[in-house]
Amino acid sequence: MWFVLALLSAIFAALTSILAKIGIDGVNSNLATAIRTVVVVVMAWGMVFLTNVQGGIVDINKKSWIFLILSGLATGASWLCYYKALQLGDASKVVPVDKLSVVITLILAFVFLHEKFAIKSLIGCILIGVGTLIMVV
Repeated sequence: MWFVLALLSAIFAALTSILAKIGIDGVNSNLATAIRTVVVVVMAWGMVFLTNVQGGIVDINKKSWIFLILSGLATGASWLCYYKALQLGDASKVVPVDKLSVVITLILAFVFLHEKFAIKSLIGCILIGVGTLIMVV
């Protein structure tokens, strides 16, 4: 099931890029990011209430709160940079560079989460990096 959800995530992310590129025409990128964020917040809280899990908020420990807040700040910074990059550049070049996050995530997961970094992961990282360079040059 994780693969199906991850694939759907990729499809929605692709749609996000195209829809955002069209939507930011003539709109300040920070304002566009704020509008997108409000929509995401409403949608996320809607799912919380739809699935009736809002009571779990009191069970979240301090460590989880800190890291969820930090993750939210990283997401916000990512979105602000992404929208500005989309406004300034071609989606066909911005998106591949943005997807270098895959390589960075694998490295960070190895360093901080002590996840295994197999030879196939190393080869994949190299291919993604080289592929990104080929697409944007």
